[in-house]
Amino acid sequence: MSRRSRFKQSAPLTERLSAFIQAMRERATLIPPGPERDEMLKKAERAEAAQKIDNWANSTGLQPPK
Repeated sequence: MSRRSRFKQSAPLTERLSAFIQAMRERATLIPPGPERDEMLKKAERAEAAQKIDNWANSTGLQPPK
């Protein structure tokens, strides 16, 4: 059985998502309106949703089920 290669992320998920969101929005402003630009903005919106979910899941206000 082969071993799976693993590596440690250099930055936390929230930082990587923030950088990705910013990069997608900047790239979207540089290209003319169209399907490619719309796709970039959709990817940024999905990353924002993932960031909100991650923040919620890691919040201190969550309680374990009883």
